[in-house]
Amino acid sequence: MKKNWPNVYKELGIKPVINARSWVTIYGGSIMKPEVIKSIQEASSVFVDLEELHEVAGEFISKVCGSEMSIVTSGCAASIVLMAAACITGKDKDKIAKLPNTEGMKNEILIHKGQRNNYDKAFEIPGGKLVEYDNESLEKKINKKTCAIAYIIAPFFDEGVGLQQTIEIAHKNNLPVILDAAAELPPRENLTKFISMGVDAVGFSGGKGIGGPQSTGILAGKRELLEAAKLHSFQNLHTTKATIGRPMKVTKENIVGFITALKLFMEDDEILEKNLWYKKAQLIKDKINPKDGLKIYIDDKYPYRQGPTVVLSFESNYEGPKSDKIMEELSKNDPKIFVGGGLNDGHAYMDEIYIVVHSLEEVDVNIITNKLNEIIQNY
Repeated sequence: MKKNWPNVYKELGIKPVINARSWVTIYGGSIMKPEVIKSIQEASSVFVDLEELHEVAGEFISKVCGSEMSIVTSGCAASIVLMAAACITGKDKDKIAKLPNTEGMKNEILIHKGQRNNYDKAFEIPGGKLVEYDNESLEKKINKKTCAIAYIIAPFFDEGVGLQQTIEIAHKNNLPVILDAAAELPPRENLTKFISMGVDAVGFSGGKGIGGPQSTGILAGKRELLEAAKLHSFQNLHTTKATIGRPMKVTKENIVGFITALKLFMEDDEILEKNLWYKKAQLIKDKINPKDGLKIYIDDKYPYRQGPTVVLSFESNYEGPKSDKIMEELSKNDPKIFVGGGLNDGHAYMDEIYIVVHSLEEVDVNIITNKLNEIIQNY
C-alpha cells in the first residue's frame, strides 16, 4: 500500500510526508474535513462585506468560548501580536498609530523564564519588551513600564506559579494576563476554561486540533482588551493609516472554513475520538519489535501529550541508535517520516521518540513501524 500523492503536488515535484509529530505548522497543520473544504469553495463564489462577516464570526466564537468578545485571526501568532499591542496602547488611537514605536508607553510584558519559546517574538512585534521572571520574582518585576503578564501553556513547559495564581497576582496589580494556548485544543473544555479562570485574552490556533484552515486562529477575552485588539487588526479597514495587524489578513474563505471547522469540532464526540486514537497507538506499539533496553509505551498525560501517544525511551542496557539517529533515518525514508523527540525538543523528555497518532492513516502506521523496526533491529 502506497501513500496518496495528489496531482497538485506531483506537478510541483513535492512528495507528501508522514506527520507523526502532531499538528505542527511545518508539515501543514491539520487535514481539513470535506465539509470544511466545501464551505471554503462556497465562500469563494461571491463577494461579502468582510467587516460584517468578521463581526458575525466573532459573535459565534464568543458563544462557544463564553467570552465577552472574540476575533478570527490569521493564526495564534497573530492573536499574540494583537493582544500584546492592545496591552501596550489600549484604545488610544494616537498610540495605536505609532506602533511599533513605543517610546513613552508601558511596553514591558512579563514572561516566566521557563516559558520562553521559539514563537514569543510575537509579543515583541508590536513593540513589546519581554522581561523574564521566576517563581520568586514575579511581583518584584512589576513596575511602571509593565503592561501585561504573558503565560504560555504547551507540553513540558514550566507552569511557573500556575495560571490561577498568575491571574490573581496580575489583577491585584491591575495588569491583564494574556495567554498563548495555541495547541491546547482538544480538550474542548479549554475553549471556556481559561476564560472562566479570568484570563483577559487567550489565543488558540484554528488549524491544529480544530481542523480549520492553517492560517486561522482565535483571539477571545474581555471586551475592553479585545476592542483595543480589533483597532490594531486587519478587521479595522477604515483607518487613515494601516495598523500593526494589517498584514495579518483573514479572508472570507478562511473565516467561513474556520467557523465550519469549529462547529464540527464542537459536535464531535471527544471520548470516541480519544478511543480511536488509543486504538491507533496500541496498533503501532504492537507492531514495533521489542529489544532489550527499549521501552515502548503509550502515554496520555495532559498537558505533556496531545492524546494517546506512542513513546520509545532508552534504558541503560539499550544498545542501538537513539532518538537523534532514529529521527535522521526516518527523515531519509521515502516518504519522509517525521516524529517528535530528540535531544533538542523542548516538548519531550530528553532522548525519547514520540509518535502522535491523530493524523495517521493505516498506510502511515505500516510505513512507520516497518521503518522503525528496520532502523532499530539492524543497527
